Amino acid sequence: MATIITDLKDKYRKGNICLQLIYINVAVFLLVTVCGVILQLFNLTPAGWLSWLELPASFSRFVVQPWTLLTYMFMHSGLMHILFNMLWLYWFGTMFLQFFSAKHLRGVYLLGGICGGLLYMVAYNVFPYFQYMIEGSFLLGASASVLAIVAATAYREPNYPIRLFLFGTLRLKYLALVVIGLDLLFLTSSNAGGHISHLGGALAGLWFAAALSKGRDITAWINRVIDAVAGLFSPRPRKPKMKVSYGGNRQKDYEYNARKKSQSDEIDRILDKLKQSGYESLTAEEKKTLFDASKR
Repeated sequence: MATIITDLKDKYRKGNICLQLIYINVAVFLLVTVCGVILQLFNLTPAGWLSWLELPASFSRFVVQPWTLLTYMFMHSGLMHILFNMLWLYWFGTMFLQFFSAKHLRGVYLLGGICGGLLYMVAYNVFPYFQYMIEGSFLLGASASVLAIVAATAYREPNYPIRLFLFGTLRLKYLALVVIGLDLLFLTSSNAGGHISHLGGALAGLWFAAALSKGRDITAWINRVIDAVAGLFSPRPRKPKMKVSYGGNRQKDYEYNARKKSQSDEIDRILDKLKQSGYESLTAEEKKTLFDASKR
């Protein structure tokens, strides 16, 4: 078991940011699923505590659990949900990295999720159609983040060829338009919140790519925050202790100070003798000491 965990850690460290995001999503899914099974064995429902990790449509509840704007994008409702999201993340994340950096992918993933979540809450609280659904509605899944990556890549390389089973080769811009169009058509479906968040994620991806083409990286603040938080948990290098040596030998401070004072007293004595009796009165050793002192 320890070997498996060590191997997984090693693969996580060596993998690119796309694979790391997939590992995080899968790890969260497995952890939540195992906890849910354990609770059910004791006839306890996991829905109560899971809602504290999912994004509520209600603003009043969101104020109590603001962290869900981040946690919801790593939560999934089932195996097929996470499977399709991770496949899209892998395919389009790999494509994204051909044109953008790893930090851009990390930033766009979070930016897409944040914008998708915010649009979801705003839509549910603005449009009368959703007013009776607000209290019991929660959002979860990485779809908004994935759509941000798709939209950003489509903006950057609209004519990138995509090969689809049964459909042949299709340009990326058309695939993105089809996906966004389907989300618009199903805004009043049973998964209305998911489709709204997809649109928010897509808008975030377009915003990022358009701004970057003009030299402005709107994900820079996200990466600065992540790096700052990561820095709090990374070990700091220890500063080496300073060692002072004189003539190649370590000396204690009091020994050094005593020697310097003795030399100073000797120079003062020789100077007094020089002043009173002249230079010729000095011995050869005193002349040498005075000469050496003048060179320091």
